Amino acid sequence: QVQLVESGGGLVQAGGSLTLSCAASGSIASVNYMGWYRQVSGKQRGLVARIDSAGNTNYADSVKGRFTISRDNAKNTVYLQMNSLKPEDTAVYYCTARVNWFREGSWGQGTQVTVSS
Repeated sequence: QVQLVESGGGLVQAGGSLTLSCAASGSIASVNYMGWYRQVSGKQRGLVARIDSAGNTNYADSVKGRFTISRDNAKNTVYLQMNSLKPEDTAVYYCTARVNWFREGSWGQGTQVTVSS
């Protein structure tokens, strides 16, 4: 079992930046993938970015060039640096950790990001 705690959300103006953090604890040795999803009320949760244990990354088309996912293995923490934020980036952002990307893993409690126009 992996426990995840997100932080760093908040209110920012369009064009601004935020960095989200996700600290992992528990059975982290088995985790191969960590990622960020986001969800707008009434819509399905969607992938924002993911990173594997080798440092390979994938991004949703909507955030490519603006967001960067990274991980600090010594701190068991994954980050999401978000630049050039847009109002449509407003959502609750969730961190996930998985052994196998195609199997359900652990989720954090979510952190709200609000981008004002």
